[in-house]
Amino acid sequence: MSGVELRYGGATDVGLVREVNEDAFLARPPVFVVADGMGGHEGGDVASAIVVEEFDRLAESGYDPTRGPEAVAATLDACHTRILEHVARQRAAGHSSYQSGTTAVAALLVEVDGEPRWLVANVGDSRAYRVVEGRLEQVSVDHSLVQELVDAGSITPADAAHHPERNVVTRALGGPARPEADYFLLPLADHPRLVLCSDGVNGMLDDAEIERVLAAAPDPAQAATDLVAAAVEAGGEDNATVTVVDVVG
Repeated sequence: MSGVELRYGGATDVGLVREVNEDAFLARPPVFVVADGMGGHEGGDVASAIVVEEFDRLAESGYDPTRGPEAVAATLDACHTRILEHVARQRAAGHSSYQSGTTAVAALLVEVDGEPRWLVANVGDSRAYRVVEGRLEQVSVDHSLVQELVDAGSITPADAAHHPERNVVTRALGGPARPEADYFLLPLADHPRLVLCSDGVNGMLDDAEIERVLAAAPDPAQAATDLVAAAVEAGGEDNATVTVVDVVG
């Protein structure tokens, strides 16, 4: 979208426990994505790569900025269909228990009433945050079992961070049901920094630590690198991936 100047960066790391990095990210203005694959080697990594490929195609071909939700929904639908086709081919080849799926969180520039906005969409528990006057705020809402328990009042947010089923997602691309994404519109001027990450970051770092790392790195590429490094240093129990986007003009 013309008239909007962005600076951005992304980083990913396999972590200290996993053998394969099933995360993937895209930073191709005006489209930014983080996907966290599930299903093991050649399962999750294929699914997350499909998400990046489809959103990269969207960035390359362009989209009507006044119809952002429709463009994202069509792209997510294409991702889901391709993942299911991939699973079907693997099972037909004799891998009867083969699984492949992924979360996805995306942000892209759209136009509302002639003004640019961020459109954020998520499926699963990969997150979008915004930084408002130096304070970190979560934009997306996790599609996860522990989030449902928090919403029901069964556990506290502090309990959720250590719950044994905290990695169970309730929506995913490639799952048994075609998932619906949640959508959020954000004004650019009020939220100059946007952060997308997989749960390998927010699962290792609480919001206060994420906020501290972001505040110490004015450059978005450095901020992404530093957040991933902090997640690995904190234990690196999962793949860790971040994209950071600043609106600078």
